[in-house]
Amino acid sequence: MSQDLSPLSLNQAAERFRKAHFQALLQDWRARLSNRKADLFSYEEVRSTLQTRERGRTQLKEVPLDKIVGSVGRYRDFNQAFLPRNEALFERWRRVDAAMNSMIGLPPVELYQVGELYFVRDGNHRVSVARARGDKSIEAYVTAAEAPFPVDANSAQELSKWLTEAGHRLFLERTQLDKFFPDVDLRLTAPGRYREFDEQISVHRWYMGEAAQHEISYEDAVKSWYKNVYLPLAEAIIRSGLLKEFPQRTVADLYLWICHHREELRSLYDLNLNEEAAVATFGSVYSDNKIRKLFKDIRLAIARLTAGREVIVGLPKKETDTQTSSPEDK
Repeated sequence: MSQDLSPLSLNQAAERFRKAHFQALLQDWRARLSNRKADLFSYEEVRSTLQTRERGRTQLKEVPLDKIVGSVGRYRDFNQAFLPRNEALFERWRRVDAAMNSMIGLPPVELYQVGELYFVRDGNHRVSVARARGDKSIEAYVTAAEAPFPVDANSAQELSKWLTEAGHRLFLERTQLDKFFPDVDLRLTAPGRYREFDEQISVHRWYMGEAAQHEISYEDAVKSWYKNVYLPLAEAIIRSGLLKEFPQRTVADLYLWICHHREELRSLYDLNLNEEAAVATFGSVYSDNKIRKLFKDIRLAIARLTAGREVIVGLPKKETDTQTSSPEDK
């Protein structure tokens, strides 16, 4: 393709890439400051969450660019405005840009449609160039993906909230937890994370079967996971008052974060923390309050200077004694 492109068009395309890349970095920085999502959606994640299936014939039509909110495989390379984040995209991006602005032209992109929104199957660079040029629409081959129920979202922001609600709804349908425990509250604030609950239930079911030496029913595993795995940590989170430092989050959000935190400490230090210790150590390091987080970062830095980088702040005294005792003491 480059042989047919003029040096002038390639130079102009290179300049547009630099501007678009700078805008992407600026938008990402602003999003981080305001705790907003700046990423494209992963079509695989949306497909998995909604259990969608591609059906029907592909149609050629003009698609509004602001309705394209995700990608099949390149969702990390571009931000939510489809501007290029990665310098490695430069060569391909500028060639596509130059071709789209020449007599050569390029074929239509290929999209999946979920509700009123679209995901790029092929043509991420073409969509990015079109957005950077200020185009309003793009020609595309569109394949519909059907969900079990209507998708009520018309923008990326609406889709994020809707996917979270849909994930919650489908999780309860799978597990029937709200039937077994009417007061259950497992709402999350980010889409795609209910599969982590599914994975925990699956692992818990396996361990139950190993202990009982026979297969455990899914229903029994769900009930046992909720009572013996989820609730003890969730109740420790509530007792700690940690939610005050994460006003936009739920108990279920903190539960998953602390599970990852506890597993990290187990992997790094061979340390098995109970629920209270896991919550305390997590709370000693993390906060959504910027001032509190700064204070915790300073305290952690001082602790590492005085006690070494392996120090774990926030451990209750009993856990600290266990961590620092010699093998003969244990």
